[in-house]
Amino acid sequence: MTAAVVLVLSLAFMAVSGNALKIPPHEEVARMARFVVNQCDWASMATISTHEPVKGQPFSNTFSISDGAQGNGTGAPYMYLTHLEISVQDLQVNPQASLSVSLAQTHFCKHKGYDPQSPLCAHIILSGSVQEVNGTEAEFAKKVLFSRHPEMIDWPVDHNWFFAKMAISQSASIVAGGVDSGLDDEDSIKRMDFFRNHSFTFTQYT
Repeated sequence: MTAAVVLVLSLAFMAVSGNALKIPPHEEVARMARFVVNQCDWASMATISTHEPVKGQPFSNTFSISDGAQGNGTGAPYMYLTHLEISVQDLQVNPQASLSVSLAQTHFCKHKGYDPQSPLCAHIILSGSVQEVNGTEAEFAKKVLFSRHPEMIDWPVDHNWFFAKMAISQSASIVAGGVDSGLDDEDSIKRMDFFRNHSFTFTQYT
């Protein structure tokens, strides 16, 4: 299954919980993606709508995410979903989706005076398929989501909630300062080896 990771990178510093965290170097693609996902609490997910009057068109919606505690994440964005949600109904027909995560939701970009659209305000766009997780992975997803979104614990049980993640495949496009690096797939995969070595489970490279 094809997928893409689009990164808009920053070379600055940000403050999180009173501690200065250095944003990873822009050439460390996977590490940067992991960092942005870990610092953010929500994402905008676009699906192909199955509902009139926008059937067949892109439809974007907001979802809470978590990959673990800030500063100690896995890099895999987990979500807590219900089939009552219209975007999830779209995914039942076509599981392909795009997930956008931006440091604009943190204090970093505001503190620096960066516009959310600026390449200096780091953000990533992940494309792939949304998959339900079960067993021990579902238990892990529950732990990391409920720890950062405690309100979820009290959401109505009759909504039949389930845990899911974005499954990312093997291509990558890197953007820094608004310029596309033009990496081919082979170079991308080499640059993304950080995923395997640092428990970054976005990818399925072999």
